[in-house]
Amino acid sequence: MLIYNASTKRGIFFKETMKTYIAKEKDIKRIWYVVDAKDKILGRLAAKVASVLRGKDKVIYSPHQDTGDEVIVINASLIKTTGKKMQQKTYKRYSAYPGGLNIETLERVMAKSPERVIRHAVKGMLPKNKLGAKLLKKLRVYPSEAHPHIAQKPQVLTVK
Repeated sequence: MLIYNASTKRGIFFKETMKTYIAKEKDIKRIWYVVDAKDKILGRLAAKVASVLRGKDKVIYSPHQDTGDEVIVINASLIKTTGKKMQQKTYKRYSAYPGGLNIETLERVMAKSPERVIRHAVKGMLPKNKLGAKLLKKLRVYPSEAHPHIAQKPQVLTVK
């Protein structure tokens, strides 16, 4: 920016600095969303849920802050996958004992605890730090339509 001084007949340049908006805790409005996972593709569902948890759809989004909303996923046992992922995709767990590696297919994990599959997919799309752990606590996954969060009046979130 150029400011002209009439008495000295000189122009003085001042550098303007841009202001970065940082959301205050009081400015963040948390909304509860409910997502029906029935017949939805696992990866697309997880990507949308992770985006809402981070708050990327909000104007006040900051990558280092928790500006996201709470998400409830229902009907987790009715998700779909493409190709042969049900038989070929594997999940590994290690018990920290010798020979304690547990490898299970997606089909077997879905039979035991389908909410673990969605939580694992969303966790992979969140930051790998303390912020990611905090965001994951705002995700609630239920295998059927019943959930105990009616009092929060969740809005329906549509996923393609």
